[in-house]
Amino acid sequence: MDAAHESLSAAGWRQRTLPGFAGLVGPLWTRKEEQGWAYGLLTTRDHLNPANLVHGGLLTTLIDHALSAIAWEAVERRACVTVQLDTYFLAAAREGQFLEARGRVVKATSSLVFMQGQVSVAGLDVVGASAILKIVAAAP
Repeated sequence: MDAAHESLSAAGWRQRTLPGFAGLVGPLWTRKEEQGWAYGLLTTRDHLNPANLVHGGLLTTLIDHALSAIAWEAVERRACVTVQLDTYFLAAAREGQFLEARGRVVKATSSLVFMQGQVSVAGLDVVGASAILKIVAAAP
């Protein structure tokens, strides 16, 4: 295990291997905090755009995954799909930085969950986001 992984583990982060698309962009990290779950990603060269900055698509994927997972937990682990996701890019992220995504439920109805969140690096917000998620009915 390298120093970055050791440092993250010592800070309470746990590496997760996920199936599907989330597994392709990761590995993702999770940490249970007082306010809820946080999601993280240690950026590598594979996450960069041609300008050698972390690709906006990766930042959007991370916040979408985090907000969806937080909504899922908030609505008793019922599946949620993103209906709308608004992202605001506030600063650049670079290779080797650890991205931290957090969010909160603004309001939940019987069919929709309204979310707000951010992705930060070392306490500096790089992305702000708001989302609306649809609670999907269980398959018959």
